[in-house]
This record gives sequence, structure tokens and C-alpha cells, in this order.
Amino acid sequence: MNEQTLSGLLLTDFQKVVDGKETFMCALTNNCGSEMTVLNYGAKIVSIMVPDKNGKLIDVVAGHQSIDDYLTSEEPYFGAICGRYGNRIANGAFTLDGVVYDKLAINNGPNSLHGGIKGFNAVVWDMKQTDRQTVVLTYTARDGEEGFPGRLDVSVTYCLSDKNEVFIVYRAVTDKPTVLNLTNHSYFNLSGAGDPSIGDHLLTINADYFLPTDESSIPYGPKEKVEGTPMDFRQFHAVGERINDDFEPLKFGKGYDHTFILNKKGKENDLSFCASCISPKTGIVMDTYTTEPGVQLYTGNWMTGNLVGKHGQRYPEKAALCLETQHFPDSPNKPEYPSTVLRPGEEFASNTVYKFSVK
Repeated sequence: MNEQTLSGLLLTDFQKVVDGKETFMCALTNNCGSEMTVLNYGAKIVSIMVPDKNGKLIDVVAGHQSIDDYLTSEEPYFGAICGRYGNRIANGAFTLDGVVYDKLAINNGPNSLHGGIKGFNAVVWDMKQTDRQTVVLTYTARDGEEGFPGRLDVSVTYCLSDKNEVFIVYRAVTDKPTVLNLTNHSYFNLSGAGDPSIGDHLLTINADYFLPTDESSIPYGPKEKVEGTPMDFRQFHAVGERINDDFEPLKFGKGYDHTFILNKKGKENDLSFCASCISPKTGIVMDTYTTEPGVQLYTGNWMTGNLVGKHGQRYPEKAALCLETQHFPDSPNKPEYPSTVLRPGEEFASNTVYKFSVK
């Protein structure tokens, strides 16, 4: 394998010993000439190179140039797998089978976010490249890690297909009842990572309802219709078109940072259409499909432009967006939501696809 990737990254810049384990990056390539790189620290997607409308390869995810930059980044979730519980759990506590678990890290206002201080985004996974298009990452979380019950064995498979699809396959088993919500937190800019804004991106989301949240981003009540609100992406709208509207949920989040309840047909766990996003500049289209019941749209509202990304790029506020396929925030405390409980003898299974094309 060449030391330098198509995205201009050096494999040697991602080699280090962290927590006694070696970090390294794999480059996946398909028969279309596209490329995706994956780092075993945090199971992070570092780059995705896909062709624009002129056939030029464009890197469409934000990220860093080296493992050292990832270790010190003010944005710990670039491209990462978030767990054991992606998104928020109110007040860092929940009850399961009558047992109170109240030692989760409070790392986001009054809440626990993305698995705690050292979630799955900040550990070194075991990684094996099975062929030039596929890599499998595995991690075992110990019972009590970050306050969560149960030993959890997790695997995440990334595959770059010949149709420029990024397949993400999640599997997990536990030895005692626990809660689990896994998601990938890639920051996309389809005009190219480093482009200053995703405001012009056209977006549609297959959702009639969203979850309103309080000032701390915890859902506080029943689902609400998107109809008649800036949350209505049932038809294409520019991301920046209504982002500053006088609408309480947008004010609380400084923009979009909300869960959309996906319209599901067929069986509950079927892979179905989630969202489509288009850059008018490059013509790159990203269609998202998932087995999950929801997607968190986050528009990079807390990005500062302070950190230096790949190739010296800076990522100012709203310079990328995330489509985090997942279960709903605070589900362990909301029995009316789809359950995030995993029990011994069961297998957690979830699939998401990001498909790239041009328009």
C-alpha cells in the first residue's frame, strides 16, 4: 500500500501508541477510483474521496491530518463511532430493570453525551482490513465502563462499494442488560471539506415528525409535525434557508441539532430511505439509508474555525453537517420511545448506507 493516500494523507502520520495499543489508518479503494480512509482510534472515517460533476475527486468529510491532531482536537467526534450511547442521556442517569445507573459522565451541560468522557470515539479499536474495499473494527467495553452496565462486544464494518456507497454495519452482544445507541458522526461538506459553509446544500429528510428539545437538547414532550415549521425537509430546501428563523428549537440549538423521526414502511428494521443532500457547487449527491428509527441533523453550530483540519483547512461554524442515524436521545428515560435496551442472548444489528453520486 502506498504511504500517501489519494486524499493526500500520510499513513505514517497516523501511527502512534495510545493506551498501550498501536494506532493506524487503512485506505479502502473501489473499482471507480474512489477512496475512504479509516482510523482505528475512535473507528473514525478520516476522508471520503468521491468524484464531482467534472470527475474530479473531492474529499467530502472534515477531519485531521494526523493522529496527534485527533488526540488534541476540540472536536472529538470527527468521523467517529459514538457509543456506548450516542446522543444525550438526561442528567447522566437512567433506570434499567429497577437498577439505577447514575454514574454516567456529565459532559454536555447537565447531560451525558456520546458515551461519556472516553466513549467509543476515544478508544483504540482492533482493526482488520479483509479486502481492499472492507475493514472490520472490534472493541470490547468492560462492565461498568463510563458507568454503563454489561460487558459489550461491538463490531463495526465499513465497506466502500463499487457504486460509491459507504456501508456501515453495526453488531453487538452483551453479557447483562444494557442500553446501546451507536452512530457515526462524520461531518460532511459535499462542496469539499474546507468549504466555509453548508448553507447552500439542498437537503430532504424523509420525516413527518421531529422531537422538540429543551435548552440542553433533551426531548421534552411528544413528537411534533414538521409541517409549517423550518424543520420541514419533506421537499428539498437549502440548509441555510430557514436556519435563523424565529423558531424556538433553532434558537436553543444555534441551528439544527434535532432528531427527525423517519417515515418507516415495511418491517421496523428494514433498510429505508432517510435523507438526500446535494451540493450545487460540485453536483455531489449523498443519499442516506438506514435501519434506524431516527436521524440527528446537526449543522456544525458549535464549530469555531480555531482548529486546523486536513491540509491546513479551518472549519468555521456551519461548515459541515452530520446525518447521524440512530435511536432517539434520552430513550432509556422515555419508555414511549423505541427501546435501546440490549439483553444477553440478543444481537444488536444496525445498518446505514451513505451513497454518493452526481447530479
